[in-house]
Amino acid sequence: MGKKKKKRVDVVYSTNPDFNYDFDDDHEEETLPVDEQLLYVSIDRKKRKGKEVTLIEGFVGTDEDLKALGKLLKSSCGVGGTVKDGEILIQGSFRDKIIEILEKEGYKTKRKGG
Repeated sequence: MGKKKKKRVDVVYSTNPDFNYDFDDDHEEETLPVDEQLLYVSIDRKKRKGKEVTLIEGFVGTDEDLKALGKLLKSSCGVGGTVKDGEILIQGSFRDKIIEILEKEGYKTKRKGG
């Protein structure tokens, strides 16, 4: 019951005994085809104590597909990284290499930043 309460939309409490709550449907976006994806690749140093990470943004799709893409990029570069909040973070400065890998896979890419 507790999880259902959190998914209610717009109404906190009603005294009407016949009132039906509207619930938020948790449906994930379907993954766009590879050739329709536009990914932004940049080098980021913010909030990382000066260490560089390569940031990939703009992926539209399910979390599983995003994690699979992150795993491919991490293994191709031979480094660590993470996938969270719809972004892929790869440790180190690998912007050009990642753009090359993504374009080989069929993704459209844009270089972001200097």
